[in-house]
Amino acid sequence: MIGVILILLLLLLALSIPIAAALGILGLLIDYINSPLPLIYAMGALAWKVSIDEILFTIPLFILMGELMLRSGIASRMYAAISQWISWLPGGLMHSNIGTSALFSAISGSSLATAATVTTTAIKEVNKYGYNERLFLGTIVASGTLGILIPPSVPMIVYGAMTNTSIPQLYIAAILPGLVLTVFFSMTVIIICGLKREWGGRPVERSWAKRWSTLPDLLPPLIIFFAVIGSIYAGWATATESASVGVLLAFILVAAQRRLTKEVLISTLESTMRTTGMIMLILIAANFLNFVLNSSGIGKQVTGVILSLDMSPLETIFAVVALYFVLGMFLESLTMMIATIPIITPVVLAAGFNPIWFGVLMMLLMETALITPPVGMNLFVVQGVRKRGEIRDVIIGSLPFVITTIAMIAVLIFFPEVALWLPEKFSGR
Repeated sequence: MIGVILILLLLLLALSIPIAAALGILGLLIDYINSPLPLIYAMGALAWKVSIDEILFTIPLFILMGELMLRSGIASRMYAAISQWISWLPGGLMHSNIGTSALFSAISGSSLATAATVTTTAIKEVNKYGYNERLFLGTIVASGTLGILIPPSVPMIVYGAMTNTSIPQLYIAAILPGLVLTVFFSMTVIIICGLKREWGGRPVERSWAKRWSTLPDLLPPLIIFFAVIGSIYAGWATATESASVGVLLAFILVAAQRRLTKEVLISTLESTMRTTGMIMLILIAANFLNFVLNSSGIGKQVTGVILSLDMSPLETIFAVVALYFVLGMFLESLTMMIATIPIITPVVLAAGFNPIWFGVLMMLLMETALITPPVGMNLFVVQGVRKRGEIRDVIIGSLPFVITTIAMIAVLIFFPEVALWLPEKFSGR
């Protein structure tokens, strides 16, 4: 049955049916075939339940915060500041791509927005400094995925809401893996440019005077990040309230820099509403599919069958990773996560794994899906902003970082304390 469900989902997506409609149609089909009662009548109640969930209100707030910082030009100045401080490493501005993505991820919550922002800012530097274009693009594609790992992550909110897992605990669990993966990406660039020095481009003009003068451009994202995350763990605000604090600070910072124009405000609000509407519609359809699977007993049957295979916990998690790696080649990452959480999460938890740890692992698996052809969304975003050449260049450039991300997944599996150490420290406090 699980095979039939996945095949039907792939078929619907292959027909270019929007993901929300595909999930809804799949739920209706399973309801018609398997359920003794017409579960469609529960759709209204399910839609209402999703729409009034307080924790999901953080989604439009974090999207609004990221859009405001993007459209006000703060991101481009942040890139110039970071390039002054870390472009001395082998690989030059490719480390600026990674560093800017990591910092912008702390205020965006979206991988696609992060990748698009850094591409727009950095693409003109490729020919100017003589970088290997494929590797340069690969750094943007890969580091853009940090938007769904480093908090505040919108997909992490979705995971927490669907699995009843603490959002604050998920956020703090993702901080250390996010930093480690950022370092891994930079180490990948250093190794490659150590072997192929000509790929590292010409040095960027730097001086201590310029470095000190650019420090104010790094303050907005840092202020917002520490206000959002700090207010949660100081006990001053819930996740939803901290998101409101972040939005308020973003408006104040943009207004203080005289960037809060009518055009910026309108484009920010329009983009926020479009993205929020899309995510909420997907969530409503996914909740209906989840309800149908549980009501018809398919979810429990799948869990029972997998557990009856008598696999060890490690074998179970490797099987899950392999499944997501294959699905990530064909499904958009958020779609993949929402469609599979109702089926896979009970299996993982029954095998004895921590739901917070699995949430971080899920984000890493989504990151892999974002940079894996043929449906890696970050590949298309970077190529779309680039507006020249072939997407093959972007795919080839991202391959070393696919390996890096897989290595990070292995680190998290064999050393789960990378994700669990900080939550344990804070809960102990």
